[in-house]
Amino acid sequence: MVTEKKKKTVTQPKHKEGDTGSTEVQVALLTERIKQLTEHLQVHIHDQHTRRALFKLIGQRKRLLTYLGKRNPEQYHSLIAELGLRK
Repeated sequence: MVTEKKKKTVTQPKHKEGDTGSTEVQVALLTERIKQLTEHLQVHIHDQHTRRALFKLIGQRKRLLTYLGKRNPEQYHSLIAELGLRK
């Protein structure tokens, strides 16, 4: 991911300056990476290595969202709405 795009992605959910490891930031970065891989797979349909990497990222994001939902439900719902993950 390009550095400028990564910085833009991190600015929304971060708690303080230099926050790159909070659950919200990790979910935002994973969501952006998942979008990139999805676009790649729409062009390269038979790329099985990328498909496997995509599934691993989706699983990681799911685990982080489950953790956040148990720890802080209000923050979970606001992050879901901000990223547009659920309808």
